[in-house]
Amino acid sequence: MEDEIELKTAPADFRFPTTNQTRHCFTRYIEFHRCTTAKGEDSNECERFAKYYRALCPGEWVDKWNEQRETGTFPGPL
Repeated sequence: MEDEIELKTAPADFRFPTTNQTRHCFTRYIEFHRCTTAKGEDSNECERFAKYYRALCPGEWVDKWNEQRETGTFPGPL
């Protein structure tokens, strides 16, 4: 018997009431990296933020942001 996969997206957030989810995506990405910095890379508490930004953000953006974090040019507050 195969395991069923339940697909979910990030929950609604009152800070982002419009249909344009760009800021929501960026904020969740930052929240994830702040969480891993504070609680460690292996913290299960941070996994929800990872799920949220992965559901909201285009892969190209995440790749670019990861590259910018590695080179120290990321524009957001981490």
